[in-house]
Formats: sequence, structure tokens, C-alpha cells
Amino acid sequence: MPDFVHLHNHSEYSLLDGLSKIPEMVKRARELNMKALAITDHGNMYGTIAFYKECIAQKIKPIIGCEIYISKRSRHDKEAGVDNDSNHLILLAKNNTGYKNLIKIISIANLEGYYYRPRTDIELLREYHDGLICLSSCVNGYISDPLIQNQEKTAIKRTEVLADIFGEGSFYLELQKHINVEGQDLLNEKLIALSQKMGLPLVATNDNHYIYNTDARAQEILLCIQTQTTLTTPNRKLSMISSPDFYMKSQEEMKGLFIQTPQAIENTSKIAEMCSVEISLGKWIMPIFNVPDNKTPADYIKNKAEEGLKIRYQKITPEIRERAEYELSIILKKGYETYILIVADFVNWAKNHGITVGPGRGSNAGSIVSYALGISDVDPLFFKLPFERFLNPMRPSPPDIDLDFADNRRDEVIEYVTKKYGKDKVAQIITFGTMEARGSVRDTGRALGMPYSIPDRIAKMIPPGWQGHAMTIEKALEQSIDLKAAYTTEQDTKKLLDLAKRLEGVVRHASMHAAGVVIADKPLTEYTPLQKETNGEKIVTQYDMYTVGEDGVGLLKIDLLGLRNLAIIQEALRFVEENKGIKIDLSDVSFDDKKTFELLSSGETTGIFQLESSGMRRYIKELKPTSIFDLQAMVALYRPGPMANIPEFIKRKHVSSGIKYPDPRLKDILKESYGVITFQDDVLLTAIKLAGYSWLEADKLRYAIGKKIPSEMKKQHDKFVQGCVTNGMKKENAEAIWTLFEPFAGYGFNKAHAAGYATIAFRTAYLKAHFPVEFMTALLTAESRGTTGPAKNEKIAQAVAECKRLKVTVLPPDVNKSASDFTIEGKKNIRFGLSAIKNVGDAAIKSILVGRRGDGPFKSLEDFYDRVDLGPVNKKTIESLIKAGAMDSFGNRANLLISYPEIAENAHKKRKQAKEGQTSLFGDSLDIHKEWKKASNVDDFSSNEKLAFEKEFLGLYLTSHPQLDNLLSLKSIVSHEIELLTEEKEGARVKIGGIIETIRRIYTKSGNEMAFSTIGNEKGLSIECIIFPRIFEQHKNLLIKDSVIVIEGHLDTKNDKPTIIAEKITTRISVS
Repeated sequence: MPDFVHLHNHSEYSLLDGLSKIPEMVKRARELNMKALAITDHGNMYGTIAFYKECIAQKIKPIIGCEIYISKRSRHDKEAGVDNDSNHLILLAKNNTGYKNLIKIISIANLEGYYYRPRTDIELLREYHDGLICLSSCVNGYISDPLIQNQEKTAIKRTEVLADIFGEGSFYLELQKHINVEGQDLLNEKLIALSQKMGLPLVATNDNHYIYNTDARAQEILLCIQTQTTLTTPNRKLSMISSPDFYMKSQEEMKGLFIQTPQAIENTSKIAEMCSVEISLGKWIMPIFNVPDNKTPADYIKNKAEEGLKIRYQKITPEIRERAEYELSIILKKGYETYILIVADFVNWAKNHGITVGPGRGSNAGSIVSYALGISDVDPLFFKLPFERFLNPMRPSPPDIDLDFADNRRDEVIEYVTKKYGKDKVAQIITFGTMEARGSVRDTGRALGMPYSIPDRIAKMIPPGWQGHAMTIEKALEQSIDLKAAYTTEQDTKKLLDLAKRLEGVVRHASMHAAGVVIADKPLTEYTPLQKETNGEKIVTQYDMYTVGEDGVGLLKIDLLGLRNLAIIQEALRFVEENKGIKIDLSDVSFDDKKTFELLSSGETTGIFQLESSGMRRYIKELKPTSIFDLQAMVALYRPGPMANIPEFIKRKHVSSGIKYPDPRLKDILKESYGVITFQDDVLLTAIKLAGYSWLEADKLRYAIGKKIPSEMKKQHDKFVQGCVTNGMKKENAEAIWTLFEPFAGYGFNKAHAAGYATIAFRTAYLKAHFPVEFMTALLTAESRGTTGPAKNEKIAQAVAECKRLKVTVLPPDVNKSASDFTIEGKKNIRFGLSAIKNVGDAAIKSILVGRRGDGPFKSLEDFYDRVDLGPVNKKTIESLIKAGAMDSFGNRANLLISYPEIAENAHKKRKQAKEGQTSLFGDSLDIHKEWKKASNVDDFSSNEKLAFEKEFLGLYLTSHPQLDNLLSLKSIVSHEIELLTEEKEGARVKIGGIIETIRRIYTKSGNEMAFSTIGNEKGLSIECIIFPRIFEQHKNLLIKDSVIVIEGHLDTKNDKPTIIAEKITTRISVS
């Protein structure tokens, strides 16, 4: 009997409905001696390129397919209750025409037909059927479903349509044999009868969702995660556990199941023979860039570079000329001129439209051509940046150019690129979130029905990963003694972790990549399927950054990142121009500005890019930087690993006699960093200088260090030491230098990137030092637009505290003076924006501002109601505005809260009468005025009540703090300010004081009471404290909301934010 081939396979890309990881799936097919294998994920082609490459690598023929959803009516029909359900069909690509048609079907199904699922229809199949084979799919198939429902006429009609579309030999009726699948045996009988009646071939498949039969339970957990249920949830909609055979069966198993229909087995092999798709990979596809005046791209880039050099340098020295010509020769030899011109075009468009562009990101800042063309704003000669780190003449792959834009205007740049190259040729890139170690433990625990605290306890025992390298459960069991103990002694924990291991690393969801954009020369559907972003309208590729770019189908991929600090710079420059009439070009600002370095040396770096954290503040204060090179080094060193070099770097800056070099030949390389290896480039240049590496070899060293692969590191170690010895160095000295490389494993910053980021840090510090009001207004605006909830409140509170330190007054919100965002008032004060008030939305703000624009400030609450469109300004909005103090000019808040319902009602009546043409409006107005007077004797809220309103509706205490004196008195008692705790190590002993902002009491499994509390300070910053049962029992009488306490304990830093484990609690009085 001919070989059997699996033609119906779901990988992990059938999101939360497939457990099979592609490498394991292909490996299993090879173990089962299968010559070919298909991929048929639900409604998408996410895994196609990874599957294709893996099959080629393992010498198995890849069959590219998809299990599509087909609407019962048209893909355009989206009627609730009618078009919710759809059927399935399997499509397999016979050839490259079929592959491209499959891409188009999947794209249109996602872009036009999406309704619960990406749906195609008969019209679409008719248009794009060429080169495709169709199988009738599972029990929910387009033909199977009506057969099961005894709707034979519908089934026959659908069969005739599909047979007609795909033609003879390209449409198959699909048989499956899974245990305990209701109606399947009868369905198979009907399909066989239909086959005989209509002369259509049969094909046997197994609906594979996982690889091994032992994975059935893990697959069920996956389905529970998808449907947000547990294994114990009765009558779950989606379950496969009663039929635990959706695994990759062997050829013998499949032949045994279909012994009565051997032709169905034979046809799997026949179909595999028919399918032969060859996807072009690794060839760069460059968009068409229209060069002005019919010049060639090569001539054009030379001309533009020459123009740019004259602007940048005024006088072009031999050194500048030589560097530019060298770079251009390599760029032209490699054929990258069009690529660089495309980038220069949209960067300069952004600058010309007032969009702040980052001075440089990544190694691109090391190019003088990029500097001349305006792509970067970092002079590579001044910073001594090697071009080869950006474009190594020996490296076959093209360089990456990553760019930063002000985050509030990044989308405008993408819109420009889209219009220039065509909507069908530009898209953003998809990315996939996977189930990491901790997440898989928590998800598995939930699906098993465990109380949250059980998997959470285990998840917290798993150490965090490190940059670019995720922690795995297997590694965690080796590293964590507590986890290993729990695994070996607790049966439930072993069960949990064993199941979580099977889910670990599986793709969990798709989303839009934060930065990636692709540009093509033809419509993108020639190269990649498309879809819309989740919950949005932006178009994204279905191939991710690893398969859509040069390592995959070859499209030009550029990362356009949105950076909040650039938005702050952008807004600050606008405020400076509006408030002081000064137009600043930061490219012209000298790096020798004394006032800027005085500010940095003070450590007051709130709002300063890369220098805000308490640890960095401490180091910057000790360093007292005097040059941009100091900032460049600090930005690079403040990373895990290299951070250990910071004390030595600071010491050498202040004591020049302590400067020494690992080898005299490295003086030119390490001069600016006082002899300390600081950047990734230092490692590479050291290898070139001392061990005789070429740039290609140095690139391999960079890769080995970056990926921290032990075998590669060993090879590089041996090569480096041998090279140094060959060049006259003692072996022990070479070994000593190699140990200086080790902290950079996985964490090294390249020098150009550090130069770009140091420039942003300097520019933010310059603006803060010279224009504090304008800078802080921009900072507050950026923070109010940023995250939501407690994190946003804390950031705004921190910025307001900094304003107080700078003696810049932040005025409360006012409906007569506030704009939507924070604004400057009277040249030196900052007015709170209306958008920062809780429950006040954009539509309401727009209505208020429009109403105010007409006749100036509102005179009273009645006047406000008369002039504002009341549609978006609802009861909740008015109450929030009153309580936040934004209507204080209309009277006391208590009075306003009592009066506004009646004023609102009368205003509505007035408008209704006006609409109906009645003229008796004057009396109504008088009535309102009378009611207002009648209520005006109500006592206003107390100061503390008003402060409570501030905290509730602004997220912070703005004008004062109800416990200010008590909180300030704690300064002499505590060991740490709350803001300094983030830099302390795990287990550090601390003593902090503050006000109890929240208190949440819970009972443990054993019935003991404990609590979680948030402790805040007068600056609005807070930290969570955990009070376990024993301590809670001793001090529970002190745990009262809004009281001031002192907590002693130790720091727990296992999670993202530090937490204090309380050991002793006292009041301010008891410790004074």
C-alpha cells in the first residue's frame, strides 16, 4: 500500500487550539517515515514560512494549506444570530499559483469577511481557485454539516459547486475516524455514498491538534484557556478530551483505520505528489523609489550626501571626505542606496512637518552618510563610531535601520509612507505572544480549577529571564531550590508543572508589532497574507518580523518606534516658541552647555531620558558628568552585567592617575571611557586590534556574546586567546581581557546607539535646565496621555512634586482656563488639563472648549449649561468637574452639587422650548437664578474633604496633603524614601513610612487573616506591603485607611515592582 501523508494538521498557530510546535511536528513526521506533511491552521497562514523552512531543513516536502472558514451565505453578510456560524474547508496549494491564491483568499477573508472568524465564500473560491486542491474537512465541513443535519439536497448542491470550482482531481471528500465524535461514522457512510454517486475521490485524514497521544490533557487545558473555563466547567462548548486521539498517528495506525477504503489512504500520497510549492526566501525585495530628474539612485545619493556634508560640516576636511567616499563605495557595492534613500525621504518629511525624530538609534548612527542625509543627528567622527558596526562589508545580510519618532505623531509618518508607496504595498507587522514559564503555570492552574494563590505561589518561584532570553520551567527547576523542592514533594505542584511544560512556549495570541513596517514593490498579497490588527483597522502582515523580512520572504522591513521622550522634546520646543518667542534647533546646541551638566550633576533628573531611575540618579550625582561622552558611557553601562563597571568608571573620571588600559594598543579605543570597556564596539575593536579579527569574524563574536550560546562562546574564547598570543600577548593577559568581555554577554549596548540615547538625554536635560516651565508642561502632558490607572497617577504626582521643587506652580483645573492638556499660564505657571480629571472624556472637553470659545469665560453654572452641548457632558462629568475644583469660580462645591441637577433640568427645558419655537424663556431663566440663590447658604466642604476629592478625581493631592505635617515628620525615622526602594536588592532591610492608601484583607487557606496594603508618601508615590497572618494579628488595630504608619520589613523584588514584607508596624507617635 502507498505511503500515508498527514494533510490536516494544526500547529500552535491555530491559536489556543493547537499544541504542536512546528519543529517538533516536522520531526515527528520524519520519525514516522512520512515523505511530506501539510500545515492547515484555522483561518490563517501565520506558520507557513517557519513550517516551509523547517520541512526543507528536515528533508520533508512541505504542503502549504489552511483550514478556511466558509460563510453559509456571503462573506459580506454579518447579521447577528444568522452569520455567527461558518463551516470548514481544507485548501492545499498545488503550486506557486495556488500558494499566491491561498494568500489572497486568506487576506480577503480577514479584511472583508471577518465576523467572529475570517470567512471566505463561494465567490472568492471561484475567483482564486487556480492551483488549489480542496478537501471537504471535518464534521463541521461545508458538506459534512448538512449531511449530519440530514440536509442531503444542500450537501449535494454544495458538492456540485465545489467540484465545479476546483475541477476534476482537485476536490476530495474527506474521511476521518476519531473515537466518540458524534455522527462521524454515519457521516463517513454518507460521504462514501456521495463519492460513489458523484464520482468524487475520497481522502483519509486525522484532524491533528497535538503530536503525541499523551498530549490530550494538555490540549484540553489549552482549550480551557481559550474559552476561559476550567476542566470542571460543565457542558463546555469546546472540548476534545472525550476523543483523545487528535494526535499524529503513524502510517500503520491510519492504514488500519481505513482498511475498508484503501483508496482514501492512497490519495493522501497522490495529493502530496501533486503539491510542489517553492517559496523564494532570503532575496531582498526593494520598493520602487522614484528618483528626481531621472537620475540613478547611485548618482542621487552621492549628490544628496555631498549637499548634506556641506550643511553639517561647512568645511569638508580630508578625513570627512575619505570617510564619506569609503561609506558610499560600500553602500553602492552592496546595492543599498535605494534602501537608504527611502529612509532619508520619510525621515526628512517628518522633520519638515514638525515631527521630532530621534538623533539616532542602533548602529545606523555610525554612518556619516546617514548623518549627511539627515537620517541621524549624531556625528560619527565626533563620537568615533565605526561604520562597519552598521554596515560590515563582509556581512551578506543588509543592515537594520531603526528609527525613533515622537510617539504622538508616529502614525503620521506611517501614513505618509503608505500614501507614497501605495496602501496595498505598506503594512505593519504581526507579532506573537507566547506562553512564558510563569504565564503557563498561572494559566494551567486556572484551567485545572486551582485557587489563584496556588499557581501564583509556584510562578513566583520561577526566576525571571534575562535580556532576549526567556526563563524556562526546566531551567527554573535547576536554578530555584524552592521550586525543585515543591516539585519533588508536592503532588499537585508536580502535576501543574508537568502540564505547564507542555504549554510553555506555545503561541498564545497575535498582536501588532510595536514598530515594524514593511514596504513592497508590488501588492503585499504577492508575498504575505494580511489581516487587520486585533480590535482595530490597521493592516498587518500575517508573517512576523522573522519571516517577512530578509530572512524570510525578503520584504524591506523598517522599525519605526514611538518614543515618549521625543514627544516631550517636541512639545517643550513648541511651548518655548509660544511662551518665549524663541525657536530652538537642538542640532545647534553645544554639548558643552554648563547649565545642563550642573542640572545632571545635581541628580535631579525627573523627566530626563534614561537617567530617571533612583539608581541612575545616584550614579550620575557621583559621576558629575562634564561631557556628552560621560552620558554616553552611563547609558551603556547601566545594564545588568556592565553595571559592575560603573564604580570604577566614576573613580577613574575623578582620579585621572587611576586610568589604565588593558593593553596600551587600546588607548585610542577606550580613551573617552577612561580605559573601561563600556560598549559592545569596544569588545569588537579589541578583538580586531589584539587578536587580528576581521570585521566578519568580529560580527560572529558579537553574535556569540549577544546570544550567550555556551558552545559559541567557547569557540570565540579559544580563537580570541590564540589570536592575542599569536600577536605577542601572554596567554594569561589574553585570558584576563576575555574576562572583561563576559559582563557584556546579552547586555552590551553598541556605541552608536548609546551616542543617540545620550544625545536625547542631553537634550531633555538642556530643555529642563533652561526652560523648566515649558519642559515640565510637556512632561505632564506626556504623562497624562500615557498609561492609565495608578501608574499614570504616580507619574503625574512625581512630575508635580518636581514642579514644586523647581518652584513652578501647578494650578488646579478650571473650566474657564484649562485646555484639554496641561498648559502654561501667565508665562511661569502650569494649569492642570481637563483630560487629567477622572470621568471627563475627550467629547465632553471638546464641548466645553467650543462653548467657551464663543462668548469667553462662563459666568456661572447656568451660563455653562446654556452654552455647552450637553450631549457628551453628562451628570458624571459635571460631578467630577465640581469635585475636582474645576468649577470653583461658580461658587462653593457643596452648593454646586446641590444645585446642578435642577439647573440641568431647567437648561434642558429651555432648549426644548427653544427648539419648539416657544418664547417664554426669560421666566425660566429667572427661576433658575432664584433656585441658585436659595441654595447658596450651604456650607462648603472642609479642606480635608476637598483634598480627598483631589486624590479621587485628579489621582493625587495637588494643592496640599491632609497628612503633610505627619508625613514630613517621618523623614528622620525612616531608612528609605519610597522612590529609592526600586534600586535595593532582594531581601534588603527597610523601614518606610507613609499613609495607608488602600487596605485589602483576605483569609488564607487555613482561615487566618492577612492583608495587602498600599503605603503612599506626600509626593503621591506608593509601594505595596504584604502583612502575613502573624504580623497582621499583632498590628491589625493600626491598619486603618488614611492613617500614618511606619513599616519595617524586607524587600521582595521577585515581581516587576518591589514589595515590602512587613515584620513590624508602628504609628508615628509610638516611634517618636
